[in-house]
Amino acid sequence: MRLGVLDVGSNTVHLLVVDAHPGARPLPAYSHKAELRLAELLDESGAISDHGIERLVATVLEALQVAEDKGVEDVLPFATSAVREATNGEEVLRRVTAEAGVELQVLSGRDEARLTFLAARRWLGWSSGRLLVLDIGGGSLEIAYGLDEDPDVAVSLPLGAGRLTSTDLPGDPPDPEAVRGLRRRVRAEIARVVSEFTRYGTPDHVVGTSKTFKQLARIAGAARSAEGLYVQRELTRKKLEEWVPRLGSMAAGARAELPGVSEGRSRQLLAGALVAEAAMDLFGVDTLDICPWALREGVILRRLDHLPTPTAQ
Repeated sequence: MRLGVLDVGSNTVHLLVVDAHPGARPLPAYSHKAELRLAELLDESGAISDHGIERLVATVLEALQVAEDKGVEDVLPFATSAVREATNGEEVLRRVTAEAGVELQVLSGRDEARLTFLAARRWLGWSSGRLLVLDIGGGSLEIAYGLDEDPDVAVSLPLGAGRLTSTDLPGDPPDPEAVRGLRRRVRAEIARVVSEFTRYGTPDHVVGTSKTFKQLARIAGAARSAEGLYVQRELTRKKLEEWVPRLGSMAAGARAELPGVSEGRSRQLLAGALVAEAAMDLFGVDTLDICPWALREGVILRRLDHLPTPTAQ
């Protein structure tokens, strides 16, 4: 069957169309995305502005039309931290339902971490052993650890690259003191949860998912996306530590010229790098692998798990 996952994230509204059935690997058929950066469209009260809601509704309608054009049988619509934590989140959901005709399922931060972990586990397989998964989104950082498909511990922290850029790094390039202040804040927040994970033992495999980790790995020398999903890509803490001060001294326009960095994400890259560096340091990770599957694939896999298995004729 052809499924569409409609992901209303903190950075983008992304429709991923896949051909899938139980027991088989979901095959991507089409991808449609629009950068809204909802995490940066909050007013002083933490609400998404009327203009932001109007843009969201229009973007969702466009994505639904694309899904119809591509022959999608079932759309799985969900929203993450930007809508979840907006002070007018209920109003946003009502407007989307009334004006676009779709009910967004708001995932909790823990569910985001669990579904991302499921995707990474399925991609890597059981041979990866005890798995630690780090995911930096626009609004939050998800961390999950476990030996099975459901993690033993899953945490979501308000440390997304878009959110932190908007609240803590307004300059271009940002003020060095603001960067130092954000570095201290990020490390303090991550340090509070490290013991929840370390009591389970040292992971056998550590992976990073999300656009932020992919871009950081690319500027640190990893293979281009054009070389395919199955090329191993990794990010070392040593390389990341070399890049953080360089990113801090660059304006967004200069970052956008780096390999693999899009113009729309260039402002957020420094904040994302600070979060990645802190997480790798505090969890004692020297090298992590980049996993191409993340939250959207986790949503698809969970949906497929609940479909009846076809019987032999």
